[in-house]
Amino acid sequence: MNLTLKIWRQAGPKATGAMATYQVSDISPDMSFLEMLDVLNEQLNDKGEEPIAFDSDCREGICGMCGLMISGKAHGPEVTTTCQLHMRSFHDGDEITVEPWRADAFPVIKDLVVDRSAFDRIIQAGGFISVNTGAAPEAHSVPVPKPKADRAFAMSKCIGCGACVAACPNASAMLFVGAKVAHLGEFPQGQPERNPRVVKMVAQMDEEGFGGCTNIGECTLACPKEIQQDAINQLNIDLRHALRQMT
Repeated sequence: MNLTLKIWRQAGPKATGAMATYQVSDISPDMSFLEMLDVLNEQLNDKGEEPIAFDSDCREGICGMCGLMISGKAHGPEVTTTCQLHMRSFHDGDEITVEPWRADAFPVIKDLVVDRSAFDRIIQAGGFISVNTGAAPEAHSVPVPKPKADRAFAMSKCIGCGACVAACPNASAMLFVGAKVAHLGEFPQGQPERNPRVVKMVAQMDEEGFGGCTNIGECTLACPKEIQQDAINQLNIDLRHALRQMT
């Protein structure tokens, strides 16, 4: 495959960025998208040019660090992470635009790398259970109804990649926060701090500069782990309940 790549280049957080055009050839359809970028960077290194900075770690669809906007879609044309997107999803001669996540709360560090530490601060605000239980309890000592366990597991699949924010016209983080709140809120161990947890995490989300949710639904379409919009619905219910209880 021969491809034309238009890639965002930005030397640093305060630098002015611009799109740069590159040609790559002999790309195997079995390559992942990141492997294709590796090939491009090898070519740039051979020419003595600055390679393109992009984030990745596991390359197994687990960590979520690899997030990119590919031709206007978070993670590209398939519902998966960028590292699990293969070049067979494209065609010979395609022109592909590659950009970093676009959100004020995700400032660009360099080229395609953004700072997603806002997500970490939201988790630090309340995404934990602080009860000291000593040694790990026996698994069956606290009964959990299977529907609740299943829902908690479904919500815990969120890897914090930020695709929901990047896809949302408002750059809202409601799907991320909803998933993190829900997977703790379904368990008995998460109940003592349920009300302050949701209030603190939503307050931190607002402080970080994420936009509000207007139920457009782009976040769920972009989510590589297929977190559904009921996470947002439950978050709104929990927030209203918590505010009533705390006033």
